Amino acid sequence: MDLLNNLRVFVRVVDCGSFTAAADALDLSTAQVSRLVADLEQHVQARLLQRTTRRLSLTEAGERFLLRARQILEQMEQATAEARGAHLEPSGRLRVHSMNGLGVLITPLIARYGELYPDVVFELTLSQRNPDPLEEGYDVVISMACELADSQQVAQAIGQVYSVPCAAPEYLERQGVPAHPLALNEHRCLRMLDPLYDDQWLFADAHGEHAVSPGRTFQCNVAESMVKACEAGMGVSLLPFYTATRPLADGTLRRLLPAYRLRERNVYALYPSRHFLDAKVRTWVAFLKAELPKLLAEHDGVINDPRHWA
Repeated sequence: MDLLNNLRVFVRVVDCGSFTAAADALDLSTAQVSRLVADLEQHVQARLLQRTTRRLSLTEAGERFLLRARQILEQMEQATAEARGAHLEPSGRLRVHSMNGLGVLITPLIARYGELYPDVVFELTLSQRNPDPLEEGYDVVISMACELADSQQVAQAIGQVYSVPCAAPEYLERQGVPAHPLALNEHRCLRMLDPLYDDQWLFADAHGEHAVSPGRTFQCNVAESMVKACEAGMGVSLLPFYTATRPLADGTLRRLLPAYRLRERNVYALYPSRHFLDAKVRTWVAFLKAELPKLLAEHDGVINDPRHWA
């Protein structure tokens, strides 16, 4: 039995004053309306209406039940309106997961999004892994990959990132500036624990790819810590370009081998596939898609400024 539907029919019968009038209002037959009310009475184990050939009247139990039925139906309408509003107006908690460095990068975008949609409360989690949104309850996961594995999640490409080799000026004074990627084999290469650049660094130019093996040396899984190691003169490291812009602009690091390019990765916004997409997810992904490329372009301008090269 559809209890809510039976409640609606019961209330309509009372409001209309007869089964026939209620049937006309609900586009049902009189027999259907009578049966639905009878089913409801059977369910609550109480007679709700007194039926005569001329009129209907509520029993004492029916009067009490009518009051509760109206409250239930009103609350259900409010709950439905709120749920529908979630698809129209962004509000509530938005749980976002991102890789560490990229999460730091997008924090100013979160602030700007919050100015547009003040009813959305952000919960940002940073780590060096890509969780499953459905399993761990995230609304959006911001991920980086050359290619995405097949998934039931929706994936929106929102930008591209790459890494650049950097070193401190003091280190370069001691060890010299490498003119070719293979010259890095003579340098101490610090290793970011990154699956894309785990065993080899692959540089590309018009002549093909050049592989460099960092070897066993200092390792770190957080880009901001690797920046500190580089600034301390420990060696050469690959840094995400958006992480390198601040130390390059400050002069504490220099970019190496600008004529060579490392493999690019796409940035994706991943979220579970749903028929009704929550407004906060929809607007946040659209905002990222529009604004993140602009922010990355600003960092790219610093990276490609020859004043910051060795």
